[in-house]
Amino acid sequence: QVQLVESGGGLVQAGGSLRLSCAASGRTHSSSALGWFRQAPGKEREFVAVIGWSGSSTYYADSVKGRFTISRDNAKNTVYLQMNSLKPEDTAFYYCAARLFTTALSPRSGDYAYWGQGPQVTVSS
Repeated sequence: QVQLVESGGGLVQAGGSLRLSCAASGRTHSSSALGWFRQAPGKEREFVAVIGWSGSSTYYADSVKGRFTISRDNAKNTVYLQMNSLKPEDTAFYYCAARLFTTALSPRSGDYAYWGQGPQVTVSS
């Protein structure tokens, strides 16, 4: 099993920045893809970003491209999501997710076996 614990959510004004962190423990492996998804109230969960095991391959949703940056530190088993130029429509619960033993960068939530608890990010206008 893999446990994912996120931190860094909170309230920020539009145009501001936040950084989310997700620490993995348990049966972790560096050959994993780590992703971020989000879900706003009344909406379906949507893909935000994913990073490959080496950290050199990333893929972003169009809605966050150029504003959000995903990165990882395999020595710390941690993935980060730096969110800049935040907009009110970025308000959601943000979930870290992990796929083990794969190099594929998938935007499909069903491809991820492990999930974090989902800290809330609120962007005020």
